[in-house]
Amino acid sequence: MRQIVMNNKLEIPQIGVGTWTLRGETARQNVRLALEAGFRHIDTARGYENEAEVGQGIADSGVPREEIFVKIGI
Repeated sequence: MRQIVMNNKLEIPQIGVGTWTLRGETARQNVRLALEAGFRHIDTARGYENEAEVGQGIADSGVPREEIFVKIGI
């Protein structure tokens, strides 16, 4: 997937998966499936109140954490 170079020289995947409306098991499954499909950018925030499910989806995917860019808003 194409990368974007940020002002601080950090490279992130151009396309990410948003988790704003995802809750419970749906959040976990969607994050896992997105990572299995090749996405490596997860957009989430504390205010979404789905941190545990997003984290579990990442763990369930089997994709090494260092390969995933997680954007965490407030």
